Formats: sequence, C-alpha cells, structure tokens
Amino acid sequence: MVKPIPDKLVVLTFDDGVKSQATFAAPLLKQYGFNATFYITEGLNFLDKKTRYMTWEEVKTLHDEGFEIGNHTRHHKNVTTQSREELQADLIHIDHRCKSYGIPIPETFCYPGYSNNLEAAAALADHGFRFARRGTAPEYPYNKEGGRGPAYDPQTHSPLLIPTTGTSGPHWDFDDFLWALDQAKDGNIAVLTFHGVPDLDHPWVHTDPEVFTSYMDHLHKNDYTVIALKDLDSYIDSTPS
Repeated sequence: MVKPIPDKLVVLTFDDGVKSQATFAAPLLKQYGFNATFYITEGLNFLDKKTRYMTWEEVKTLHDEGFEIGNHTRHHKNVTTQSREELQADLIHIDHRCKSYGIPIPETFCYPGYSNNLEAAAALADHGFRFARRGTAPEYPYNKEGGRGPAYDPQTHSPLLIPTTGTSGPHWDFDDFLWALDQAKDGNIAVLTFHGVPDLDHPWVHTDPEVFTSYMDHLHKNDYTVIALKDLDSYIDSTPS
C-alpha cells in the first residue's frame, strides 16, 4: 500500500559521479538527514581523472552511508542513437560494476544528456528499472546551463520518464530553486538535478558550494522531505499495468 504524496516532497539527484559529490555534497546531506540518488557512469572522464571523479570505492561508501546508487550507463551516450543491444550492454556493465563492489544492482536510471524516447524507456522497462529521470524538455526549453522544468505528476508522467523540475547551473538561481519547490504540492513532486559541487570539468552545470549549502539549509529549515528517486516507491506504484 503506497502512502499519499505529501506537499513539500523533493527528490534529490546527482549526475556523473563527480568527486565533489562524495567529498562535499554527501557529507552535507548526511548532516541534514537527506537522502539522494547518485547516478554513476564510466563515461566522460570517470576512468581517467580520479582527482575530479569518484573512485568505485567512494561510490561504495556512498551506498554504505545510505544513499542510492543509480545507473547512468557505461559510456554516457545518447540512448536515442543506440541500438537496444548496445544500451543493454551499457546498463549491464554498470550493474556488474556495482555487484563487484558490493553495491545493489541499480533500480533507477538517468538518461545521459537528458536525451530520451519511448523506445529507450521500453528497454529500461525490460531491464527491470522502476523509475528513470529525464530533463526539463519538452515541456520547458532545455538550457544546458540550468533551468526550470515541470513537476513530476504521477498521474500524467510515466515513472520511466520522470521530468526534472529544476536543473542547477549558472542560469538557475535561488529564485528558480524556490519556484521548483513551490511546485511540490497537490500531488506533484519536485525533482532536482545537480552535477558537481563544484564541477570543474563542466562549468555549465557547476554549482557553487556556498550556494548549494544555502539550498540545503532552506530545505532543512522549511521542513521539506528530501528523498532518493527509488524512495518514490513509498508513494507510487510503478508496477507495469
């Protein structure tokens, strides 16, 4: 039996396995008692720049601390350009990596670069994912430097095509953050996406640590419920009909 969706319900997600997520963001979340999902890929510079990206040992530590580890594919490719077989191979690779480090096989997914289509969503369903997060489009124009998006309405959005309500970056500020939070009412859920805090390799998705702290402090002081994407199963039945 799922619970009613309360007002002030926020899903917190982090993409790409940037090291500052483990060294700065996660300790702050623990301080406030927040949960979150960290989406891991071995694409970008994950395997090469270990001063900028987490090690798998650090990913395991996040899991041990209670955070969700999600699948962001092996290569961080646009899934709409991949064959189903190539996408499945990318998904299985991250599953195997997690298993080898004692991390549960991921239950949720994030579309690399936010690109998605119904064919990819069907492949995710076949793989066994319960929830998957996309970006702000098509409801809101995609701005790679941060922007607004729709709240997640379980009555209208597929659980495998969950929109981002706010994606952090240079074009997304505290007013945008408050706007996103204001959408978390009447059965809707605010879904927030962050990358590095800071993000040294990709400044267009960078979040300043002091700004991030102000966001988390606001959530804490105003009694928001902050969860990982997989925690939606307490409120939403994602079983295929």
